[in-house]
Amino acid sequence: MASPEKKPFPVVSLVIDLVLVGIAFTIFYRLVNTHVPSNDPAMIRLWGGLGAGCMTGVFWLALQMMKTVFRFQRDSRK
Repeated sequence: MASPEKKPFPVVSLVIDLVLVGIAFTIFYRLVNTHVPSNDPAMIRLWGGLGAGCMTGVFWLALQMMKTVFRFQRDSRK
């Protein structure tokens, strides 16, 4: 059996993903930060960051699934 063809790792795609995830984290952090029920700034930063991190992880998974489906649809048209 022939082994599948290996494609080089797309560095540009990784950079774009990191920028999008960074922007999403910033947006989520600003949204979640105002909803932390505390007066201590350290706790607000901690729980705001943890909540934004979880939401950013879900965003990253959704982004990867969207890219995979797009690649499959593009390849199936050929």
